[in-house]
Amino acid sequence: MVISSPVTDALRIDGQKLQFHPRRVAQWLDGKDQWETAKEIYPIYMELSPIGGCNHACLMCGVDYVIEGAKADGKKIPQLDADMMHVRLQEMGALGVKSVMWAGSGEPTLHKRMDDMVRSARQAGIDVAFTTNGTVLNKLATVPECNWIKVSINGGTRDTYAQVHRCKPSDWDRVWENVADAITRKGQCMIGAQLVVLPENQHEVDAFQEKCAEVGLDYCVIKPFSQHKFSINRQYENFIPIVPAAKFGNVVVRSNAMQTRAIPYEKCQATPYMWAYVEANGDVYSCSAYLLDDRFRLGNLNTHTFKEVWHGEKRRANLEYVRETLDIHECRVNCRMNKVNEYLTELQTGVPGQAFI
Repeated sequence: MVISSPVTDALRIDGQKLQFHPRRVAQWLDGKDQWETAKEIYPIYMELSPIGGCNHACLMCGVDYVIEGAKADGKKIPQLDADMMHVRLQEMGALGVKSVMWAGSGEPTLHKRMDDMVRSARQAGIDVAFTTNGTVLNKLATVPECNWIKVSINGGTRDTYAQVHRCKPSDWDRVWENVADAITRKGQCMIGAQLVVLPENQHEVDAFQEKCAEVGLDYCVIKPFSQHKFSINRQYENFIPIVPAAKFGNVVVRSNAMQTRAIPYEKCQATPYMWAYVEANGDVYSCSAYLLDDRFRLGNLNTHTFKEVWHGEKRRANLEYVRETLDIHECRVNCRMNKVNEYLTELQTGVPGQAFI
């Protein structure tokens, strides 16, 4: 049974939702240019990587360089300390962080204390979401406490899925079983799936949609591949997907992101203000497109509070670097903050006749 509600409009997956945070936007407009006020502008949304290892090795993985670098060092797979994160999440919530997505450079549900960290975030008044490959989603007891969970399933058939994820074909069956199980216990959590369009799977987009409908997912997303600037993988760098059609009302085709066009702004306005990223070793970054780049590494949560990191000299230096030096054309195409940047740039520059509301 396909859900008929207009989730495409409700979720704004192919757009942005910053207009629903007018106080934070006003704070940004008034204070972004002076450090003493800018340091008090805390992120609305954060992406957290609880563990630095993954049980799949997807062909298009954007953070393969982070995972392979950790392997080359021969060190133990990094993971966030759940007790430390309980304290930090309470602090983040009090400072104004509104949401966290557990994803990052590894498979988040592999963390043995993932449920504890979900509950810590919820206790702090923070909304919670996951992007996961779904292979151990059945072990996540806190599914009903999440706002949404998006499962990455990059194929419409068993064989293509295994080829793209570089995993056992049996994982295809296990993931769909786990998705079906999550749906039975989801409460208010929205369960969805995502397919990144690649040459290997673009002929199976319809089959993917049909499988999502068969299982009864709340929504499914079809999105383009986005080349990470540091990624080892370069085989899809020049791939331009055919924009598919949505077969059902709960299918979100990210057509805006699939269009190749000039960036309509010169500066990143969202960084380091509206969002942030925490790596599995506790490092805080102002932008997930620049992991391991010391210019964007702000500090570490194992040694400092989040406020100390956010108020620190490294964030101040990053703010100045992004504002004065960063060439936006070197950034990742269709980055997560693209639509937010368009919105903030328009707020700053204005439009002709804007007083005529």
